[in-house]
Amino acid sequence: MSATLPSRRRLLSPSVTSSPPPSAAGPEPVNRLPLLVAALGSAALTAFVWSRHGAKPGVLLLLGLGLGVALFHSRFGFTSAWRQLVAVGNGTGLRAHALLLGTTATLFALIMGTATGLFGSEPQPSGGDLGVALIAGAFLFGVGMQLGGACASGTLYAVGSGQSTIVLTLGGFIVGSVLYTWQYGLVADLPAVPGVVMADHIGWFGSWAVTIAALLVIVALTRLIQASRTPPPVSAPPSARGALRIVRGSWPLLAGAVVLAVLGAAVLLVSGGAWGITSAFALWGAKGLQAIGLHPETWSYWQQPKQAQMLAGPVLADKTSLTDIGIMLGAAVAAATGGAWTLHRGMPWRTAVAAVLGGVLMGIGARLAGGCNIGAYLAGIASGSLHGWLWGVAALAGTWVGLRARTLFAMANPTPQDSVC
Repeated sequence: MSATLPSRRRLLSPSVTSSPPPSAAGPEPVNRLPLLVAALGSAALTAFVWSRHGAKPGVLLLLGLGLGVALFHSRFGFTSAWRQLVAVGNGTGLRAHALLLGTTATLFALIMGTATGLFGSEPQPSGGDLGVALIAGAFLFGVGMQLGGACASGTLYAVGSGQSTIVLTLGGFIVGSVLYTWQYGLVADLPAVPGVVMADHIGWFGSWAVTIAALLVIVALTRLIQASRTPPPVSAPPSARGALRIVRGSWPLLAGAVVLAVLGAAVLLVSGGAWGITSAFALWGAKGLQAIGLHPETWSYWQQPKQAQMLAGPVLADKTSLTDIGIMLGAAVAAATGGAWTLHRGMPWRTAVAAVLGGVLMGIGARLAGGCNIGAYLAGIASGSLHGWLWGVAALAGTWVGLRARTLFAMANPTPQDSVC
């Protein structure tokens, strides 16, 4: 195929990787013991949270379970989507991002534009300052994603499905978050200007229209890139057929994007804030330090009113912790039901080191930037905040560096001759 720019007809037509080829293999048998443990654990924890902390935290935990199921079945990734685009020009994953972002932006505009909330919540957009911390943090996060093998949401659902390498990434994530909170004073006053939420200037309809237009441009650009580089087809994981595919198979990536958008909007409705991931890792690390007799509550980060209140409260009353725990449990249920739950025991030492290092970089980066691929990128863009777009650009630059850093740990990158999955 010629490397020249494609015609309008080719640009608008489906690409060769728009839908994965059908897989001949079906799913493995149900993993009964992991399914029993995950299902009973989910039910018991939901009952406990509901009775101890009330309906609102209980609903947030249930939404987390749903997010975990959707993330696993659709294998919805941010790390792999950016790696595929940068390494081989495959824009399929980024187009799924565009659908997720556009659907979420639509739902956010409806919710916040009408001030609709449940449990007395008042929905608020996710804005953020524009400055050195945002750019540096997102860049570090992009590097860390490629070394750790997963983003924030991907880390949680991979841990739930038993992937031991990603457990190391999660551990590094928590360590990096603790390091940031410990040395918060060093970076608290980095240069920045106030953020811009478009709805404050052009209203929610105007903000939505600009966001959708920008996402359509991104879709068109990914098709141009993909047509010029002709990446290989995307392979699909084993899947059940028919209606059984809903619980025992792989979902189309675009279907996963819509389900995730609906569940993320539900988190906004229930809590008043967008879905997030990484603030919980800092909390878990601080609680762990307190459990062994240390005093992170004396650090300047935890002496800020909002953070102090979070640290003083129980983990199971924290919104982000509830959805994070729910994601891991939901992914475990989904993986076991689909016969895909497995506990990986062995890995090369270089991969293990990269996983921990990647997690540390993401932990520091997420706190520097005020969020991750969910809390800053997804929630920011869907809220019409410019910081979400800037986060995405900086993280994409970090992805380019991270791909080259993977070779230091003997980790393979996709090539045009490989089937990317």
